[in-house]
Amino acid sequence: MLKLFPFTLFLLTVSLHAQRPQRGESGSAPQSIHITGTVLDRDTDQPLEYATLVLRDVQDPKKITGGITDADGKFDVETTPGTYNVSIEYISYKTYKLDNQTLNTSKDLGTIHLGTDVQQLSEVEVVGEKTTVEVRLDKKVYNIGKDLTTSGANISDALNNIPSVTVDVDGTIALRGNDNVRILINGKPSAMAGFGSTDALRQLPADAIEKVEVITSPSARYDAEGTAGILNIILKKEKTLGFNGSINTSVGYPNASSITSNLNLRTDKFNIFNTLGYFYREPPGKGYFDNTYTSGTFDRIIEDRDILRRDLGYNINLGIEYFLTDKSSLTGSVFGRFTDEKDVTENNTTRYILSDINSTTFRKEEQKQDDKSYQVSLNYTNNFNPEGQKLTADFQYSYDKEIQPTTIVENNTFPNNNLLARENIYETQLENEFLIQADYVLPIGDSQFEAGYRGNFQKNDTDYQLDTLNQNTGQFETNIQLTNRFVYDQNVNALYSQYGNKFGKLSFLLGLRMENTQLKGNVSGVDLTALQDILGPDISLDFNKNYLGLFPTLNFTYELSDMENLSLGYNRRINRPRGYFINPFPSRSSRTNVFQGNPDLDPAYANAYDLGYLRRWQKLTLTSSIYYQKETNAFERIQEETGQSTSDGIKIIRSLPINLSTNERIGAEIGLMYNPEKWLRLNGSFNFFQFHSKGFFNNVDYGAKNTSWFSRFSAKVTLPGKIDWQTNGFYRGPSQNAQTKSKGIFSLDLAFSKDILGDNGTISFNVSDLLNTRKRNSFTETAFFTSQSEFQWRSRQFTASFIYRINQKKQTDRNRQRNGGGEDEEFEGSK
Repeated sequence: MLKLFPFTLFLLTVSLHAQRPQRGESGSAPQSIHITGTVLDRDTDQPLEYATLVLRDVQDPKKITGGITDADGKFDVETTPGTYNVSIEYISYKTYKLDNQTLNTSKDLGTIHLGTDVQQLSEVEVVGEKTTVEVRLDKKVYNIGKDLTTSGANISDALNNIPSVTVDVDGTIALRGNDNVRILINGKPSAMAGFGSTDALRQLPADAIEKVEVITSPSARYDAEGTAGILNIILKKEKTLGFNGSINTSVGYPNASSITSNLNLRTDKFNIFNTLGYFYREPPGKGYFDNTYTSGTFDRIIEDRDILRRDLGYNINLGIEYFLTDKSSLTGSVFGRFTDEKDVTENNTTRYILSDINSTTFRKEEQKQDDKSYQVSLNYTNNFNPEGQKLTADFQYSYDKEIQPTTIVENNTFPNNNLLARENIYETQLENEFLIQADYVLPIGDSQFEAGYRGNFQKNDTDYQLDTLNQNTGQFETNIQLTNRFVYDQNVNALYSQYGNKFGKLSFLLGLRMENTQLKGNVSGVDLTALQDILGPDISLDFNKNYLGLFPTLNFTYELSDMENLSLGYNRRINRPRGYFINPFPSRSSRTNVFQGNPDLDPAYANAYDLGYLRRWQKLTLTSSIYYQKETNAFERIQEETGQSTSDGIKIIRSLPINLSTNERIGAEIGLMYNPEKWLRLNGSFNFFQFHSKGFFNNVDYGAKNTSWFSRFSAKVTLPGKIDWQTNGFYRGPSQNAQTKSKGIFSLDLAFSKDILGDNGTISFNVSDLLNTRKRNSFTETAFFTSQSEFQWRSRQFTASFIYRINQKKQTDRNRQRNGGGEDEEFEGSK
């Protein structure tokens, strides 16, 4: 059935196109006419995209035709001659009406200006200050407002304030509790987001974000990667003429400082945009681990860790958009990120035999990281006509080089004072990625057909060397069992097509994506025979796998009224193993704990369903959804004994990713945005989910069932003297997997701000994790050991910041919200 889907979609498109009478055609069908015009914001003269034109036949009120405006606010609707009641509608704007219009020939209604409805918006000027949500066929779009708690913060911090999204204490980003989420920048994979890691998002300023698209039911245009869905981060790119921008500076305690400029120069012929940033941070962290063992020399081992970090870096994004004609443009940009990091972890360990202290040790690990990332992007856009026919083509090259030298020294401190081990680790990671993409959009009357290609070619080269001090000779010797070079290629070629239309109150978007995935791995520089003995004979060290998959997407929206709608979505997704998960060489966080990749990992596949409901009132917006997902070959990280021990008798434990058979997830979420008064704005969300995983590995049952939830609340109050006060609270409930249970986490953020210098400047002060409770407390239990742990990535942070806007009043934020800035515009039947 799936194989017939693209042909059915193509025939349906051709059939609908053939059934519509063309201009100048004769035949039995009545002669068609075209109603055209342009819809603008009355106050700013900015085009209103997705405004709705409704033509209701006076003779037969059940006969309704219409359409929506494009990115330039233009509409072109085909209908038959007759007498109509004409209306133009846009949420939060007053409806424009023309009754009893006799339309016998094509007519241009000209430029129509819509004014905001003060009954729906308390004040026009505060629109740009609050975070708003737009619900579309396949996603929710959160326009980032004036969030005080992220002033001076990074993108990772800002994501933690988005409904449905959580950021763990170690930076792991999850969507609805699932951390297999795809991160895109301006609709594409990017070096700005990092390769297989979200650490890079901590190095980019939050004020560079314009909006975040939470895509839980991605259409066929998007990559099938990410079983949880997609987070698409749209960066700011000013659309008003002239020179404008902002400069943001901040200082904080523990030591932190940053300065970021977002500058823009736009003329009728070109648009130059630039983001330049510098940051310095010293965020302390800590960890505590209480481990008990059922066998081995020691019965209990307690580890107390202090983590001291120093992060320094620069980033720059410079681009120019050149308007070749009034319909086409060419955009080129260059991005660079340069960081110099140093992490020092000090670990005091106490070892027990029964209840008596046997020995204590002190371990110091100093890891440096010199990271250089570059990206070059080129985009061509051609808007062929006002009806929306469009071609875009993209090329992108990304390069990342990380050099990570690590020194480890471990000493006995009781009862003797002597050297246990000294190690030097030299690790270099090189990543190259090419992206080639083309998308074509063809409007067919009120409907829209789209097709495209994307090729993504990524290569990861990891060179790892471990040298150990031989205390007898005083010389460092290379450990040939762990020293290695692993080259991993992931090549994905994709074709897609999708078709969208609107019939009365029902909008739909149907699509199919075909992806071919090639995974290649090559091992060198190691004793292959010894490594094969460790992994077992069934696992291939040099592999070349190909996977061909079809990924259908279905999205429907039904408008119950102008302020209320229902949505239904289905999509099939894939989770490909990252290079870190597939690298067979053990890398260790300590002498007793190693992580080892699994070259035998296969991609996981998921089928996801989502039912949503949106309702808007005068001062209240409600969004809600129920979702279900079933994943096969799901990944799970397990811990098991290696059968080896350290020289002083401690069993070595390894973490290993495996394919489990199934993972089912069901959940529900609700979000509320309430603005009862001009001086008070309230946001809240609640997400409840349950997952059930099943599977065995090495005759051990790793199945688990878990119910958890998370909730956030935000209140913003304007105090006397026009001082804004914002409080954000977050709680994530307890969770567990096959071996580990984690307690709930609560955190509270607090912020104050005041506009100065004629509203051109804003000073703010915020406290992140006011109560210093953002800690992960976990309990792990296996057949051979238990572990009680507490981990805190970053302690409470105080930050003071100042932002100065250049030729950029706060009111212009609304224009950006109305016009967007994303690269991936979809057929939108509802808003």
